[in-house]
Amino acid sequence: MRVDRALARMFPEHSRSRLARWLRAGEIRVAGRSPEPDQKVWGGETVELRLRADARAAPPAAECIALEVIHEDDWVLVVNKPAGLVVHPGSGNWSGTMLNALLHHAACLAAVPRAGIVHRLDKDTSGLLVVAKTLAAQTSLVRQLQARSVLRGYLALAYGRVASDGSIEAPIGRDPRVRTRMGVLASGKPALTRYRVLRRFEGATLLECRLATGRTHQIRVHLHSIGHPLVGDPVYRTAHSAASRADLGRMIRRQCLHAARLAFEHPQSGERCGFEAPVPQDMRSLLDSLRAAPGPTPPDAQEAAWI
Repeated sequence: MRVDRALARMFPEHSRSRLARWLRAGEIRVAGRSPEPDQKVWGGETVELRLRADARAAPPAAECIALEVIHEDDWVLVVNKPAGLVVHPGSGNWSGTMLNALLHHAACLAAVPRAGIVHRLDKDTSGLLVVAKTLAAQTSLVRQLQARSVLRGYLALAYGRVASDGSIEAPIGRDPRVRTRMGVLASGKPALTRYRVLRRFEGATLLECRLATGRTHQIRVHLHSIGHPLVGDPVYRTAHSAASRADLGRMIRRQCLHAARLAFEHPQSGERCGFEAPVPQDMRSLLDSLRAAPGPTPPDAQEAAWI
């Protein structure tokens, strides 16, 4: 059998991509040698795995930052992230992130890549994130994300009148002209967003959006691509939203996007787990003001179930 396939069978708690990365880095030796991924093994060989810290990169520090924990057990942690908190350290944000907070909250996460983070939210998107507390849990959650079995439900307030429920299937890639933006590009990665109309207001529509894939800025880019950018989004705007709906956008200082629902199979028990996060105050205030004004659609059970 090929050594990469044998390793995947021997160590199911690790993803294939992680094992491949360790193979390329020379961290795995078979019968005393560093093998190529397609090298054959026959049985009886000794496999040695040594992970060395990268001396060039200082590990992220644990920082005492408050976290709203929705659920925690020995395998997973579900957090309600506030708007304004960066999830992972990166350019311009090397500290003060959710990863730093997680390392302070649970020391065991220092042994898990990316402190157990398996999916992200934009800095100014609020809502639910699941974090793996073990390597096995991380592998399970990553595989569920790849299989599109994780439910990620978002509340989104978009400009304009969205006519009906629908889906947007369009590839997303980095904008070649503005590297901080993403866009619908033929060369991008496949992306699918499903959406459902919850209520129409004057100048805006409240949507439930569900992700089948998890591309950077996916909901923001997809809704912008059909002419209904998110209210308050400073990056993805149209001339219509920037000019004729300026008053609406000034009522909130971020994009109106909240990860309200999350469901997945528990990595240890296999049971389906579901969680909800209440709408944060800034979005709630904006929605209350819209409800107070006359609009084309009355309140209904769909909206009430989310709000």
